[in-house]
Amino acid sequence: MTASAVMPVDHDPGLDLLEAEAIFIMREVAAEFERPALLFSGGKDSIVLLRLAQKAFWPARFPFTVLHVETGHNFPEVLEFRDRRIAELKARLVVASVQEAIDEGWVQEERGPRASRNRLQTPVLLAAIARHQFDAAIGGARRDEEKARAKERVFSFRDEFGQWDPRNQRPELWNLYNGLHLRGEHMRVFPLSNWTELDVWRYIAREGLDIPSIYFAHEREVFVRDGMLMAVSPYLQQLPHERSFRDTVRYRTVGDMTCTAAVRSTARTVEEIIAEVATARVTERGASRADDQFSEAAMEDRKREGYF
Repeated sequence: MTASAVMPVDHDPGLDLLEAEAIFIMREVAAEFERPALLFSGGKDSIVLLRLAQKAFWPARFPFTVLHVETGHNFPEVLEFRDRRIAELKARLVVASVQEAIDEGWVQEERGPRASRNRLQTPVLLAAIARHQFDAAIGGARRDEEKARAKERVFSFRDEFGQWDPRNQRPELWNLYNGLHLRGEHMRVFPLSNWTELDVWRYIAREGLDIPSIYFAHEREVFVRDGMLMAVSPYLQQLPHERSFRDTVRYRTVGDMTCTAAVRSTARTVEEIIAEVATARVTERGASRADDQFSEAAMEDRKREGYF
């Protein structure tokens, strides 16, 4: 990457401020922690995190291990993108495999047509953090995603069991971040806390970032479940009344194929996606994540257990 490659295409005061804040947080993590990791899903938010990490430490490599919790039911397009991007960055990648955990017998897979491996990511993530002794995990959560996300601090303390207690978080007055933790505890860090979905897409456009193809409108075999368009795949069992059909769709968020829904769209460029997101009235998780439909507290319950 050349020096010009880290300069913004144009200056937007709002994006410049968000970028500067995120870079400051990245540098704080590097200064306060010994073994930080950057959580990567192959999705747009973690792609932006990688870009910010590049800028924060350029011309050196960023000092974070990249950690991906792979469910075994990931979209192939996303895995291909992950491997290509990590190779470009020459970064260290740690893959924590849900499939390996199932094979070894220390997590149990759900059964039935609505089975999902999404919840199994939590124990696999916590095991990877303990095994590699990561003391900080940088994630791409934003406060506009879901109600429970809005309760997070930028530095989100997790106890020795990886659990989150929203009543036991530290004040962050004047943007001063407290990374103090004991052995076995760790911190989740969210540099995109003040970003919105629209900010992320505007930053992707400004920086000319590559993204997985499933974010753009394409034809795919889908079926309707609980009002959402689910992809036909070997991992998701269709019910007798569910009929598949081809439709033009794209994905607003990236996750396990068993719980990530598509949305109808004709947006085939980043600029068209920006126009679409600007007029959306439903959050990306509300429109695209079946695992968040069980109850209003679904995300908060999972976060208390150690979810991303």
